[in-house]
Amino acid sequence: MSTTTVSKLATALKLSSEKLILQLNEAGIDVADKDDVVSNDQKLLLLNHLRGSHGTKSTASSAPKKLTINRRSQSELKLSGSFGRSRTVTVEVRKKRTYLKKETLIDQAKEELEEQKKLEQEKLKQIEEEIQNQKLESAPTEITDKDQPKISVTDEKLKDTSHKKDKGLKKKKRKNQVDEDPYLIKELHVKGKVKKRKKRKIRRSLSSAILDQAHTFEKPTSPVVKEVMIPEAITPQELAQKLSMKVNEVVTSMMNLGVIATANDNLDQETAILIVQEIGHKAVPMDERTVEDTLFDDEDNTYEKVDRPPVVTIMGHVDHGKTSLLDYIRNSKVVDKEAGGITQHIGAYSIEHKSHSITFLDTPGHAAFSNMRARGANVTDIIILVVAANDGVKPQTVESIEHARASDVPIIVAINKIDMPESDIEKVRNEMIVNEIVPDDLGGDCLFVNVSAKTGDGIENLLETIVLQSEILDLKASKEGRAVGVVIESGIESGKGAVATILITEGRLNKGDLIIAGEQFGKARILMNENNKELNFVTPSMPVRVFGLSSTPNAGDEIRVVRNEKQGKEISTLRKDRNRVSKLNDQKILKMKNFMEQSMDSSKKTISLIVKADVQGSVEAIRDSLLKLSTDEVEVDIISSGVGGISESDINLAT
Repeated sequence: MSTTTVSKLATALKLSSEKLILQLNEAGIDVADKDDVVSNDQKLLLLNHLRGSHGTKSTASSAPKKLTINRRSQSELKLSGSFGRSRTVTVEVRKKRTYLKKETLIDQAKEELEEQKKLEQEKLKQIEEEIQNQKLESAPTEITDKDQPKISVTDEKLKDTSHKKDKGLKKKKRKNQVDEDPYLIKELHVKGKVKKRKKRKIRRSLSSAILDQAHTFEKPTSPVVKEVMIPEAITPQELAQKLSMKVNEVVTSMMNLGVIATANDNLDQETAILIVQEIGHKAVPMDERTVEDTLFDDEDNTYEKVDRPPVVTIMGHVDHGKTSLLDYIRNSKVVDKEAGGITQHIGAYSIEHKSHSITFLDTPGHAAFSNMRARGANVTDIIILVVAANDGVKPQTVESIEHARASDVPIIVAINKIDMPESDIEKVRNEMIVNEIVPDDLGGDCLFVNVSAKTGDGIENLLETIVLQSEILDLKASKEGRAVGVVIESGIESGKGAVATILITEGRLNKGDLIIAGEQFGKARILMNENNKELNFVTPSMPVRVFGLSSTPNAGDEIRVVRNEKQGKEISTLRKDRNRVSKLNDQKILKMKNFMEQSMDSSKKTISLIVKADVQGSVEAIRDSLLKLSTDEVEVDIISSGVGGISESDINLAT
């Protein structure tokens, strides 16, 4: 035990030795001189004495009641890693312990016992008050007529006080009830309890029933008819989900209808509608509002509409002088450039006649190019039907008449080759009347003009007739806003890539605009007219060749200007996906058809072909002509077709 002298302690406390000796004596420590020794226990007694004299608690009372000890221990752990390497991880363990004095625990237990006793006493008092109130309510009293109002007043007061007390003591059990009239009390008590029990039982039974029925399936009393929206392409798996059925049931219904497909095969809209109706539900074709629909709906051209040049299509039988007639009008020699002197492409040209612009479309007259003629009739305002005076009406002439009627377009009949000695104009007029094309001088609605593409006779009269007919039609279109047009022809030019001949029907196409034509998207890098002259912009009824598309679009596709590259690519992707699904469906139908035919007749041979041409229209004509060559013994199968030269992938596909 360490000790010190009084003088040293006084120096440490910054007190005089005399004052410290006095304080030690007051604390009960016998010290006389400054050299006397003071122990640690004596120092503690002095400290408690000083605290007591200054009004603070002693060290014993101020000692901490709760002690918390935190311990930490660290260790290292080696872990093996990849490639034979090991790494060391430091692990730290933290422990925390709390110690309480026994005195504090005893005090807490005493306080809890006292609180419990107080609560029990309060409960007993409340029960006694309830018993007394019930005695007062059930006690029999003899009432006279004079005292009746007084007693009734007191009864009402007692009832009011009892109700007020009952409100504060709801849902508590009543025990040890003793009365003068036990029968009445018992009856009232039992009656009240029975009501409560019944209510509780009913509530419990209802809640349990609700819980039991929460996840149960109720069988419908009548058949449920669902209304199912059917998109353009849907798989049996998706159809089963919409009908809330198993896929096997849908596939079984398909087999009953003769449709063989797996759960992930695509079905076209018509087949899916038949399957849904076979199952017993209602099918509604879905009107798919794609991004392109919403985009183009917002682009209604509200600009002022002005007069536009007429679009005139020259149609007729092969070698009746259509292109020669147009050459004389344009003062050019296009026939010499065509293979065999027969037009194989749709040519678009624009001329000026007495301050009037006229756009001409020259279509092939050969039987194989019927699709081209139909395309020309769909985009035209006036049709010039060329008939040779020495040859009369031929099959392609009749076909051109049918295209004109289908498009509801006025017809101007140009009787060509009147300079030839064997020409017979009256014969041609009579043959046209047989085909319901009546001249205007005989009360009909068709204008007849006699012309000669060789000498130029009647050409001026023909142009005047076209201008007159266009003024009657009152053709108008807006020359501002985003351009809308039609692809007339498309192909690939060496060194320039994909090129599309288009005809603008509305709006204004500027050089550098972002355009989309069918599946193809690109930028109009070059706008070139029929004379190979570059243009900065194009207005309605002006034919132009556009360079800059990603690939050759299909002839007849609509061409539009889009806002930005993102929208154009999104629309292009949607159209490609849609066409891909339709092609897969067509291939599946063909494969199934071929399988059935091969199983019936194994001797039938198939010739597979790859068709390549310079323009899209020629590809269509060749494909249609080859497919018509199929017979009962030999079938032509075109596995691929396109525009451009033969590539390595085509050779690999053929082999």
